[in-house]
Amino acid sequence: MGKKRKEIGTCELCLREDVEITVHHLTPKEMGGTFLPTANLCIPCHKQIHALYTNVELAARLNKIELLWQDDKIGKYLKWIKKQPSSKLTKSRKSNERKLKGR
Repeated sequence: MGKKRKEIGTCELCLREDVEITVHHLTPKEMGGTFLPTANLCIPCHKQIHALYTNVELAARLNKIELLWQDDKIGKYLKWIKKQPSSKLTKSRKSNERKLKGR
């Protein structure tokens, strides 16, 4: 079995071009989103979303790209990542708020 080919494109969240794309279920699969709309996101944005928000939050109030763009928590990150080169991979960590919810 061969390696999966990397897809290169534009991230629908940060709008950076020529980035490796992953598929993000706007409503998490665990919350019934298996056959619902998806978005093509770069790896850093995809990781950041899941570091900041629980699947419950994503399903309930952030299940559209436009809603993510409007959310303050990811807004600061988007402002920063848009200035980064397409080749930059970043580290993400859970927000303090998300860490407390996990307890």
